[in-house]
Amino acid sequence: MPNDRTLIGVLTPSSNTVLEPLTSAMVADLPDVSAHFGRFTVTEISMKEGSQSQFDLENPLAAARLLADARVDAIVWSGTSASWLGFERDRDLCVRIAAETGIPAGSSVLAINDLFAAAGVKTFGLVSPYVEDVQERIVANYARNGLQCVAERHLNETVNYAFAEFDEATIAAQIRAVAEAGPDAITVMCTNMRGARIVPELEAELGIPIFDSTAAAVWTGMKLAGDDPARIRNWGRLFAM
Repeated sequence: MPNDRTLIGVLTPSSNTVLEPLTSAMVADLPDVSAHFGRFTVTEISMKEGSQSQFDLENPLAAARLLADARVDAIVWSGTSASWLGFERDRDLCVRIAAETGIPAGSSVLAINDLFAAAGVKTFGLVSPYVEDVQERIVANYARNGLQCVAERHLNETVNYAFAEFDEATIAAQIRAVAEAGPDAITVMCTNMRGARIVPELEAELGIPIFDSTAAAVWTGMKLAGDDPARIRNWGRLFAM
């Protein structure tokens, strides 16, 4: 029986309550596309050893193996840990997932990097809920890769569950603040942050592309699955890229 559906497997931090409903909402108007989720333990975001060990490769790999049972067309890590731990973390993870499951794999952070490249971004604004040392590490990682963060805002929180408690008005204020520096693009770097729904309105207001990390995961999931991200409408400019 031929499979005429697009099934996107999404690796999810265990304490995340935002990305699953947002991801499902993005594909809700496409009856042949669906998202399927696998969780692994993530509860704290900091530079402490215990926090960093949550992202050891075996943890998301175990979740990816279970998602493979659903015969998904792509597996995407919808999380942003590589932004502070190093982009090679996600590159290694994606190689391992593809090798073990035979399913193409991607991540939010690698997708944001691809979107930056596609848009010719040299300077960017960074919005996150993280604490200062995590934010500094993100800025430094991008600087090593030739991208300058010209403005940033962070909410100084470490509890992953709590990231979802910040409302859209708070996030919009962060985005407007970094937009004042005139960056080439803005990224909302956290998949437990309520940024995706407000992106279209703010892009129209500010005239700056905004790459939300949850939306970026869906964008790359569609591409890896061989489907056209442009089929997703009203969730921001990135889906037309």
